[in-house]
Amino acid sequence: MTPPASASLLRWRRIPVAAACAGALALTLGGCGSGDPDEGTNGMGDLPATEIEEQARQAAVDASAVRLSGTVISEGQSYRLDVRLSEEGAVGEVSAEGATFELLRVGEDLYIKADEAFWESEGIPEELESDPAEKLDGKYVRVAPEDPAYGQLTGFTDKETLLEGLLTLDGERETGERGEVEGVRTIRVEADGGEGGAMDVSLDGAPYPMRLERGGAAGELMMDDWGEAFALRAPEEDDIVDYGDDIITPGD
Repeated sequence: MTPPASASLLRWRRIPVAAACAGALALTLGGCGSGDPDEGTNGMGDLPATEIEEQARQAAVDASAVRLSGTVISEGQSYRLDVRLSEEGAVGEVSAEGATFELLRVGEDLYIKADEAFWESEGIPEELESDPAEKLDGKYVRVAPEDPAYGQLTGFTDKETLLEGLLTLDGERETGERGEVEGVRTIRVEADGGEGGAMDVSLDGAPYPMRLERGGAAGELMMDDWGEAFALRAPEEDDIVDYGDDIITPGD
């Protein structure tokens, strides 16, 4: 993601979307039990590690919705994510550098919501500088598509973008232990002995990735609620602050 050219842009506008594409979860797997470990499963345990990974990635792409939660670390910066994503939009919370804000995307409309302390610490969009931070407290600020922040922040709400970047491993793949994640039986796929990352893939039903570990201690992520619909609705107009008409684009 190309950083904004203007130094006057908010710090929150410089949050790199690429950071959202690095996540991990330390894996703590239980015992496999007795008897045939693949009895009643989807058969992933009988496949080579590379095919398990491929099928997990495809299942994630095909899913209508997912919830991502955990910590993402990039270039020494830690981000905490808890977002629900679908093809139609997303809703959730992002924390970075001690500042927390909510993101809501309904179709192409993107909103950011934060408290007064956030706006005081991160800065108010220059188009809203006449409004004190307290006026933005708890309001949904509609991010104009013309604003460079739009492209950066939508990365946290784009299911395809996040999954494409997250579901990657680096190194020779091999299957690891069987375990359980939130009551779902899983099998682990490791890259480079775990140094290149690891992924817990469901053995029950569709082979969704359930936990993810990226190499280099790059954070921790859980993936659940696959295919579960969630409410997506635009805020009431009285709760929205819109500065889109005040954006001045190059050439105007």
